[in-house]
Amino acid sequence: MSYSHVLVCVAVTPESHQLVARAVSIARPLNARISLVTLATEPEMYNQLAAPMLENIREVLQEETQQFLRELEEKAHYPVARTFIATGELSEHILDICRKENIDLVICGNHNQSFFSRAACSAKAIVSSSQVDVLLVPLGGH
Repeated sequence: MSYSHVLVCVAVTPESHQLVARAVSIARPLNARISLVTLATEPEMYNQLAAPMLENIREVLQEETQQFLRELEEKAHYPVARTFIATGELSEHILDICRKENIDLVICGNHNQSFFSRAACSAKAIVSSSQVDVLLVPLGGH
């Protein structure tokens, strides 16, 4: 199978570099495009903080996420076509991106950390509701 646009589900963790490297190894020989998607960290998790501070925290978290995506792009040594920062249900965003961006392969990490377990659940939703191939990459020690 030849792929033209690969979407990689990443989180602000070191394991995401493995996923991007896998995507590059698939995309480079095919001269395919790579895009990245991640979930924004929502400051509501920090509910012990005063409400007026939430907007400032949201901005800081957004900037940290954007900085991490830039770092992934730099270390990929391969051009990244688009980056997406999603909020809410990851699988819905992935399906939407697949439709709008003509994605033909989604790469997700399979790990027991919360983001990657959500990504793995999202992968199941993608497999069941689209024609897009999904690659689950084992991360960390098993």
